Amino acid sequence: MAGGKLSPRQKMINLMYLVFIAMLALNMSKEVLSAFGLLEEKITQSNESTDVRNDAFMANLAVKASDEPQTYAELNEKAKQINTLSNTLDNYIEEIKSGMMKTVKPDQQDNYEVQDKPDFLDTKFFKGDKLSKDGLLFESNMLAYRDGIIDILGDDYPVISKSVNEQFGMQEESPRGKKVKVNALKFHFEGFPMIASKTKLTQIQSNIKTIQNEILSSMMRGEQTASLSVNTSNYSTLLETPKSAYYAGETFDGSIVLGRVDDQTKPNRAELTLDGKPLVEGKDFSFDGGRVKLNVSAGSPGDHTLEGNLIFKQDGEETEVPVSRSFSTISKPNAAVIAADKMNVVYRGVDNPMTISIPGIPDNKVSGSATGLSKGAKGKYIMRPGKGREVTITASGTLPDGVRINTPAKFRIKDIPRPTGTIRGEDGNGGPVRMNRQGLEISSVGAMLLDFDFDLNLKVTAFSFKVAGQPTVKVSGNKLNAQAKSALKRAKRGGTVQIFDIIAKIAGNSSYKLPRITPVFVELAN
Repeated sequence: MAGGKLSPRQKMINLMYLVFIAMLALNMSKEVLSAFGLLEEKITQSNESTDVRNDAFMANLAVKASDEPQTYAELNEKAKQINTLSNTLDNYIEEIKSGMMKTVKPDQQDNYEVQDKPDFLDTKFFKGDKLSKDGLLFESNMLAYRDGIIDILGDDYPVISKSVNEQFGMQEESPRGKKVKVNALKFHFEGFPMIASKTKLTQIQSNIKTIQNEILSSMMRGEQTASLSVNTSNYSTLLETPKSAYYAGETFDGSIVLGRVDDQTKPNRAELTLDGKPLVEGKDFSFDGGRVKLNVSAGSPGDHTLEGNLIFKQDGEETEVPVSRSFSTISKPNAAVIAADKMNVVYRGVDNPMTISIPGIPDNKVSGSATGLSKGAKGKYIMRPGKGREVTITASGTLPDGVRINTPAKFRIKDIPRPTGTIRGEDGNGGPVRMNRQGLEISSVGAMLLDFDFDLNLKVTAFSFKVAGQPTVKVSGNKLNAQAKSALKRAKRGGTVQIFDIIAKIAGNSSYKLPRITPVFVELAN
């Protein structure tokens, strides 16, 4: 087109062709710059989504570490280290991008066609043919990230470790069509338009976030796989039965089940009761791996029920696993039962405490019945016999297989024995009570039951007072009245005074009539 002698018109046409070709080349360059800008936007959006996933993963892992420290505490610690390394490098790269964009006018931040100069990074990273101080710092930060991540991974994740080394190892690379290798920073950033370098930096940030997500996901999968693996240390065989005891000749219909007993299934806490009584951790039970070891008394003979919940935390929420088991307590085979056959006695007029039980049957499935019998708590009863000389008490209970049994027992009914009169708390069974006149005047007349099994409070309401040679004085209450004191003054020194026809009542049971009370004699000392 430029050869030979050309007319002015042809020269003009040729010039127009050159201008047109230059314009095409210029437009193509601008389109490439715009393409880099649009790609950088897409990568940034993807990074934001990955950040959300990683943050959610870290939060969820922190909850799991709090709920199940035996399983997830170590993993959570590694995740924190990885997160720190990732954030450090990501923030460093973001600072470089921010410094780069400060060289672009505020109103042209989204105009990628003007971001075509390589000056910022060329000046920042390179000094002649060598790396500048900032270039060496970039290399150092990339390698520190690589080494830190690989150190945390150890030998457990070789594929991820290889990927980390390839992406952050800063290995020298060969330009296309050349055999000589150049520094990685020069290969990727020297002489490139600003928007292209910014896109590459954003891609490095994407690699950081993707690697972090891949590592955390792989670690979590590995931990969950390990926790679900079956080995002899994780599991134990348990025997499950529909009832706690069997009779000879019955069919045993128990089941063998597999139970998890390692630390990975340790409850966060337990709320348990034994026969309705709350059990205390550390005192009544403790955790041993996935086991809850009980340390309680086997209790009285019969069935005992263990109920409550084992509470596990999952994702910050509590999950309750109900517990409803029972066991039986039986008397020792070498224990003897010795009873005095003639001593099956209850007394009329008093509350006779009784215990009614059937060996092998819990108290809540045993009941007693008889006229005058009332039930207390835990097999305790009170018998208040009425008329007659005998009463039959029947013990009834339900066996574990549902069969009901009844066992009767006869008891003799006896009246309260004859009380003994007292003065000043002393009885006269050993002879007259010796005391002076002044003491007798202020002393109280009482009554007591000697060698009786019940400690009854007897209240004297009246008595007769007799001084030799003087008329008998009837006294109301339990102390001498004025008439009795007057008669006492006329008694001789060394004489004997009689207190008889003593009337007393049982405190709390005034309707019961006591037998005749023995009199008491007083010898005057003055």
